[in-house]
Amino acid sequence: MSRRQDRQPPTLLGTRGEERLDLNREERSYVRARSWTLLKALARPVRWKLLLTAVLVVISNAARASFPLIVAWGIDWGLPRMVSALEVGESAVPVLAGVGGTYVAAALTAGLLLGVYTWLTARLSQAMLLDLRVWVFRHTQRLSLEFHEKYTSGRVISRQTSDLDSLRELLDQGVSSLVSGLMFMLFTGISIVILDWRSALILAVAFVPVTIAVRWYQVRSEAVYRESRVSSARMIVHFVETMTGIRAVQAFRQERRNNATYRQLATKYRDDMVTSLNLFGVLQPTLVITGNLTVVAMLLFGGLRVLDGTLAVGVLVALLLAGKRVFQPMEQVAMFYSAFQSATAALEKVSGLLEEAPTVKEAERTVPLPDTPGQPHGRIEFTAAEFGYGDGAVILPEFDLTIPAGQTVAVVGQTGAGKSTLVKLIARFYDLSSGSLTLDGVELDQLSAADLRHHVVMVTQEAFLFSGSVAENIALGRPDASDAEIQAAARAVGAHEFILSLPDGYDTDVTKRGGRLSAGQRQLVSFARAFLADPAVLILDEATSSLDLPSERLVQQGLERLLGDRTALIIAHRLSTVEIADRVLVVHDGRVVEDGSPAELIAAGGRFAELHAAWKDSLVG
Repeated sequence: MSRRQDRQPPTLLGTRGEERLDLNREERSYVRARSWTLLKALARPVRWKLLLTAVLVVISNAARASFPLIVAWGIDWGLPRMVSALEVGESAVPVLAGVGGTYVAAALTAGLLLGVYTWLTARLSQAMLLDLRVWVFRHTQRLSLEFHEKYTSGRVISRQTSDLDSLRELLDQGVSSLVSGLMFMLFTGISIVILDWRSALILAVAFVPVTIAVRWYQVRSEAVYRESRVSSARMIVHFVETMTGIRAVQAFRQERRNNATYRQLATKYRDDMVTSLNLFGVLQPTLVITGNLTVVAMLLFGGLRVLDGTLAVGVLVALLLAGKRVFQPMEQVAMFYSAFQSATAALEKVSGLLEEAPTVKEAERTVPLPDTPGQPHGRIEFTAAEFGYGDGAVILPEFDLTIPAGQTVAVVGQTGAGKSTLVKLIARFYDLSSGSLTLDGVELDQLSAADLRHHVVMVTQEAFLFSGSVAENIALGRPDASDAEIQAAARAVGAHEFILSLPDGYDTDVTKRGGRLSAGQRQLVSFARAFLADPAVLILDEATSSLDLPSERLVQQGLERLLGDRTALIIAHRLSTVEIADRVLVVHDGRVVEDGSPAELIAAGGRFAELHAAWKDSLVG
């Protein structure tokens, strides 16, 4: 039987489930490689279309960069020929048409191909983002309960919203601007070399301060943007937790305290963003000033050479046009780099989430449960079983336990005794640290996920309902069930009458989290869901603890019908639920300290007898 092992490579999460910022060089290198691996995986399905966009942007920017060359050709070759033609009485139109037509053809080619390139990159970026959104959602759903208890829902929401928005901004606008700008700079630089290699040396010198400025910005902005993603996540986490627990917030008048906390988090995020903008505010003018000084240097150098006859006027004009244009994309490149740093930090967070692996994994070769007609199913057996969470603390010391098929077992004990952990192991939300746990003789981790979820169903205290109709919520137990089967399940647990009394009967929308129904009604719907699923093993985790007495009596009747002859484990604080059990397990410090029928344990005068007496006294009071 496979056991939980430390995952390699590390998840790089801190103790609060937040991404660490104090990474060493090796960890930072690993994070970058992980992010680029994710980006390449997203690009792989559309790689041929990306190649087409590369061809389009090369041709388009080559055409744009040819404009100064055409101007130089028109001034130094076309203009003298037009003057000569006019002096001898010939028409200058052919020469003018040739020069003008060439310029128009280049402009149309550049414009049309740039339009197609922009349209195509927009479609490709949205296709990649769609894949990533679905990937994140699918992956997060399949992660084990251990992950979700550590990684807050607000932080997951941050990955799916603000982080993906940063990537969207980069892919939608940043990449197209960068690629187009770089290609334009490259071809314009080539055109300057073609026009006059001496002037190209001035351009080469100008790129030295530009490179230094960009490197300075890269080093300082990288840490700032990474921290801004953490600040954004903290802000979203606080918002989600506050809105989710709004009843408790208002009941205990925590609005002012929460406002102060949120303002502090929002201020930290604002400060991070201001810092990043200030860095960009240094880079952008540096690029602009360098570009203007380069044009001035080319004008002075070229003007002197025009005066001494070593440089044609048309070439000087073309050099000035090209020199000015070669730095125009620099601002786009700088803006891209700003978006790139933000998107890189976001990509690191998303790739970190996608790197998380389920701690409860399905076996490569699964074993089916024995299908023996006429024999009861649902026998559970722990052998030398031990369990502890990731922090190393042992919750359930080594123990043995057998639950025969068809037996109803109540599990009682003080809070923190290990009751919920015991049933979570049976539902395989966690795997044992050591030992064996079998269902009908088959190791639980050898069962397929579909087999396990079909044969083992848990009903929790919360009785969570999803937005949608009552019928849709019941059908979660078996999505292919017919309306008649759904109604039969509701009748079986005593929910049919109250459902018919709802405004639209089974089609009534329960609204968010079942808010339209009472706690008892929600629990009956969850019972109907479990009855429809028809599991071999049913787990009830304090399913009646939050109900008032009338609701509890209503649910109690449904519970007795639900249990039937299937194996059932009931965690209950109210001993009224325990009375229907065949057997009671009293758990203390992760061990079963008492085991027997309710009557036997009451007669024995142990822990259960004390709990039963206290419960009796509470009813009298």
